[in-house]
Amino acid sequence: MKKFIAISILFTALLIASFAFAKEIPYTQEDRDRLIRVETKLDAMEKRFDSEIKQLREDMNSQFNRLAAIFTALVVFTLGFAIWDRRTMVRPFEDKVKRIEDDISENRTKLHALLDALKSLSKTDEKVAEVLKKFNLL
Repeated sequence: MKKFIAISILFTALLIASFAFAKEIPYTQEDRDRLIRVETKLDAMEKRFDSEIKQLREDMNSQFNRLAAIFTALVVFTLGFAIWDRRTMVRPFEDKVKRIEDDISENRTKLHALLDALKSLSKTDEKVAEVLKKFNLL
């Protein structure tokens, strides 16, 4: 009896083991068609993704160009304003310097006339001659 139980257990184990091995699943026409549809959808999605990436790059480039143009305009405006401000600030000083130069040139002619008069006076007056010599004007 023990032999019979051992043989029946062995036989059952072999029977179960034969069912446990994987069976080959056949590749059908339906599977092939399904795979082709999946590949077609993947190709379409890849093309769409590439076009969206291309569009995104173009948008980013246009945004960058806009920002560069805005920055350039701000720099040009700032430099122009600084130059304009400098000129308007310096102009009153230039006018004042020009008036002073005109006054000096006018007084210079008067000063030369005065020195000529003192030199001619020094020919007759010794005190005037001494003063002019003292200041190296004669």
